[in-house]
Amino acid sequence: MMTNLSSSFDPLSSIMGMSLNWTSTFLGLLFVPYLFWAMPSRWSLLWSSFMSTLHKEFKTLLGVANPGGTILFVSLASFIVFNNFLGLLPYVFTSTSHLAMTLALALPLWLSFMIFGWLNHTQHMFAHLVPLGTPGPLMPFMVLIETVSNIIRPGTLAVRLAANMMAGHLLLTLLGNTGPSLSLTLLNFLIISQILLLLLESAVAVIQSYVFAILSTLFAGEVN
Repeated sequence: MMTNLSSSFDPLSSIMGMSLNWTSTFLGLLFVPYLFWAMPSRWSLLWSSFMSTLHKEFKTLLGVANPGGTILFVSLASFIVFNNFLGLLPYVFTSTSHLAMTLALALPLWLSFMIFGWLNHTQHMFAHLVPLGTPGPLMPFMVLIETVSNIIRPGTLAVRLAANMMAGHLLLTLLGNTGPSLSLTLLNFLIISQILLLLLESAVAVIQSYVFAILSTLFAGEVN
């Protein structure tokens, strides 16, 4: 029985002091052997089509100078979309609705891009702090603004993904808790609205994984 709305997002299931909720993050590894079947299923073909589309999109953003750079971002998008969809199943822990997970994905990526850029393309990174055509008196302020915007990037990436996943789950929880007190007629409308919300959350799961990966790709493209 939930004590509050946020308790559905707390990793409380544990055995011998070890949290079991976070193990759902690695369930995607069970589906890897399906990709190597001699006769691929329809789901495997659909997944391969999704991955190839992402590869072409990221390759355009990264350029021909980094032909293998898309592997990281395609893997990141597939990891996030799997965990987003997994959270839509009943009684399954949604790891991507926690800042502990999303910040652990965004912060190392951003930090590695910044270190690589400032060590290998220092002049290029300094040039990014002042946009082209900025008047002389405004340059110190633009440097400050661009520096702050660069620092908060991992936070915005993490909060965007976690907030979008948590908001949909909270709305589904709120509507679901009103079911026992409704009449039969209103209950039918509630079920229909829940199904429509579930379809919307499925779209959000794909869109948010794409947005997270595409923004990470853009951050990588800026340092090259």
